[in-house]
Order: sequence, then C-alpha cells, then structure tokens
Amino acid sequence: MSIASKICLLAFAALSLSCASAATRPNDYSISTWWKPSSTTHYPDVHVDHSITFHLKAPQASHVELLFGEWDIKPQPMTRDQAGDWTVTIGPVEPEIYSYLFSVDGTRTLDLGNPRVKAGTEVYGNIVEVPGTPPRFDEIQNVPHGMIEIRPYLSTALHRLRHVYIFLPPDYGRDPTKLYPVLYLRHGGGDSEASWSQDGRAGVILENLLSTKEAVPMIIVMTNGMTDGSWAGGSSPEGIALLERELMEDVIPLVEKNYRVSTNREDRAITGLSMGGGQAFVMGLHHLDRFAWVGEFSAGLLSAADFNVDRLLPGVLKDASVNQKLRLLWLGCGKADPRYNGYANLVDLLQGRGIAVKLHDSKGGHEWKVWRHQLHDFLQVVFR
Repeated sequence: MSIASKICLLAFAALSLSCASAATRPNDYSISTWWKPSSTTHYPDVHVDHSITFHLKAPQASHVELLFGEWDIKPQPMTRDQAGDWTVTIGPVEPEIYSYLFSVDGTRTLDLGNPRVKAGTEVYGNIVEVPGTPPRFDEIQNVPHGMIEIRPYLSTALHRLRHVYIFLPPDYGRDPTKLYPVLYLRHGGGDSEASWSQDGRAGVILENLLSTKEAVPMIIVMTNGMTDGSWAGGSSPEGIALLERELMEDVIPLVEKNYRVSTNREDRAITGLSMGGGQAFVMGLHHLDRFAWVGEFSAGLLSAADFNVDRLLPGVLKDASVNQKLRLLWLGCGKADPRYNGYANLVDLLQGRGIAVKLHDSKGGHEWKVWRHQLHDFLQVVFR
C-alpha cells in the first residue's frame, strides 16, 4: 500500500471516529411541532359584531382591570380562570382605532401579546382597530397605493441629523412634467415623525380619497416636531422658532430640490395635531408668503383661557384683509376635548373680525380617531 493510500485511510478513520463521537452527544431539539396548527387564541380578539375580547396571563395577580380608550377611560374588571388567565369582553364598539392598557394590582401594564403600540417619546399603550363593513376611510383597501420615503437631513437650527417621512401619491412618477402640491403635516407632543403614518394613517386616508377622486394628488411631508425630546421643546416660543427655522431653511428646500413639487404658495399647506397644530398655526400664519392653506387640530396653544391671538401673531389676524391671502384657515377639535370651548371662543372672535373661519368638530376627545377624521375632512378641501 502506498504512502498516499495509508494517509487517506487514516484520515477516513479519523473522520469516522469524529462522526461517531458527534452522533453520541445528547440532542433533544425538535422541529416536529413547527408546522402544526396553533392552539393559541390571539388577543385582543375583535369579533364580527365589533365586540372585543382582551386576555392577560397573570397568575399571581389578585385584581386586573382593562383601561380601554384614550379619553374618558372607565376601568373594567377582568375575570380570572383557574390557570390565572384574565379575560373581559366589551362592546360592541364603533369601528375605530382604540388604545388600551391593563391595570394589574394597581400597576399599568402593556399587553405583551399585542405588538401594536402607541409610541413616541415613550410607550403609551397598545392599539386595537375595529374594522368597518364596508372598510373605514382609514383602512387599507384595494386601491392604488403610494409609497413612503424616509430621508435624513441636517437640521441647521438644531445642529444634528434628523429624518423626514415623505408620502408620494400613487401616480407620482408617471408624468415627468407634473408638479405636485405639498402638505406639511406635523405630529403631536410625545409622538414622532413616524406617528402620522403609523397611527394617523395619513397615506392610507389620502389613497382612499384619491381612489374616489375626493382629494387632489399631493405629497405629504412629516417631520419631527420635538427639539429635545420634551413636550416643552416643541411647544415653547423658543422651540417653535427653532422648528420654524428648520422647516424654512432645511425641510422645504430638501423637498423642492428632490421632488417634483410646485413652489407656488397656492400649492403649499400646513396643518398638524395638538402640539403640531399649534406649530402649524404659528408657522403658516408667519409665512403667508409661503402658505395659502393653514390648519390645525386640537392645539392647546389656541384654547387656553389666557390665549391672545394678537400677542402671538401681531397684526396677522386683525381683520378680514387676511382673507385675501388665505385660501383656508381650518380650526378643528373633538367635542369632548377640554380645549373645545377655547376653540369656540377663538372662532367667535375671528368671525367677529370678518375672518373666514369656522369650527370643524369631531366626535371624541384628544385622541387619534378625532385626528384621523379631521385629516380626512381637511384633505377633501385643501388645494381645491
């Protein structure tokens, strides 16, 4: 036998010993159950009659409640079975978006079985949506869809990189000569530049309206409305001034450089919710040379008892002459929101000066279902 043959035999023997050794190691890992039907019921379970069953496994708890909704929350006791599973069924409720939490022996707790959460500067709670029949205006439907681009940019006012969400309508790119109007849409305190897309469904709402020709094709631009992660950073006069600089010096130039958009003031609109509504109101009316359409939803800034519109915007809303510059001034609020009376007073004041404005109200409080409805109505009139 040649030396080469002996080497091959030795190597084969060594490999055989190695395999035999490996085969004797204990291994109880199995994938046999991977493809079997799951016996687990996923919660929350939204039933066809629009009732909802909630579930929480907490065998050590002595008292568990469901905290359902964002507004006028009424704790609802849950029932425990012998295994320590707590359940409650509520409703039926209207097809809408809802938030909820659990209270476990007095401690607020997320539903870890539901990955849908309302999150911004913190995690506020879980989300459950009750579908409509036919589908709601804010549900994804079988219509032409647009797309969202997320772009980084340097905020010269804040000296750091930020991100902007840009929704492009379904027909963007088909006609290389077409220029689109732009809506600058601002989020509320505690939210982020992603919130209007994820929780507000801005793009979905516009897609559905476009499919029935109830809105004008437009680009929606959604930026971060916080300066330092705090509510005050986006609500104080100093914070709003920084964000105004960012919008004018960084965001609008980025959009107008990289997208086929009109640069006419008649084709720019700005609106937002809560903190972002106050920002939109101030920024839009400060720059009537840039914006012909200004709106806001549920801004606390405008509804406080000591609010003075002339101190905030000297000379801007003094009389009916502003109607020549504004195609639309939109003030919207939920009827159950404590801001509502302040809004009604402001509308009365402005109407008394001859300014074309009215109060657009929605059912509900300070919550996403109100702001989705407000945006749905706003989109049907803007750029018309």
